[in-house]
Amino acid sequence: MPDKPIASISRTRQILRQYDLRPKKGYGQNFLVDVSVVARTAEASHCEGAVIEVGPGIGSLTEQLALRSRHVTAYEIDERLKPVLEDTLSPYDNVEVLFQDFLSADLHQKVQELQQAWGRVVFAANLPYYLTSAILFRIFAEGEDLSYLTVMVQKEVAQRFSARPGSADYSALSVESQALYDISSLFTVPPGAFAPSPKVDSAVVQFHRRPGTSADAGFDQLVRGCFAQRRKTIYNNLRSVLQDGEKAEAVLQVCGIAPDRRPQQLQVEEFLRLYEEVSRL
Repeated sequence: MPDKPIASISRTRQILRQYDLRPKKGYGQNFLVDVSVVARTAEASHCEGAVIEVGPGIGSLTEQLALRSRHVTAYEIDERLKPVLEDTLSPYDNVEVLFQDFLSADLHQKVQELQQAWGRVVFAANLPYYLTSAILFRIFAEGEDLSYLTVMVQKEVAQRFSARPGSADYSALSVESQALYDISSLFTVPPGAFAPSPKVDSAVVQFHRRPGTSADAGFDQLVRGCFAQRRKTIYNNLRSVLQDGEKAEAVLQVCGIAPDRRPQQLQVEEFLRLYEEVSRL
């Protein structure tokens, strides 16, 4: 076992020098260099069984997850990191690293495989800022068997998850996450916990899937379509989604939603009713 955790500043610097690594802006890479942050994140993640991670980087969070779980599956898109992760994670025989794009992976099949082998499966990751929404929307739609999601994201994005109707932060991400999960903000992470340091604070947020909830690509498309033009009324946005003004008017009438309301004024429950009615068309 290494003397120092991967996330320690001295160990990270040594790894970066050894492999002549520079963070790729195109992949949103910021390496974690605060052991307490990665340890707290892993400790809170409920990862005793199996855990899926996206973007392990040099393995800072992966290592802490491996110390606490039976199995870790990490998806990494940056092929440069193959020799790095083979080295840094070599002490841990419970880690598999898949060098592929998580967004094109068969998530449902992987979760089923992990459940059969290890029991409960959760998700934990320091998400690339530029892919946060895409990754989470994917999990919302296809990751119903992931009971906990523990993610580090940009703080202003974290605020959207629990935003209430009528607020500036209320968005499609708010609606979809609140329709499926109980959401807790765990702690804030300062820029100095990363190398290079971003210009904004981050936050660790946890999602606990409520039993019996489900979503699909149709709900995702409806909600995002309704928020496509925030200044437009719900009728105008829904008309664009359905490509039919009469159908949009009829659906809103059945749901008891005034057509001149803005999408950011609708409650989560109203979006669920809208989807129920649209699905009947």
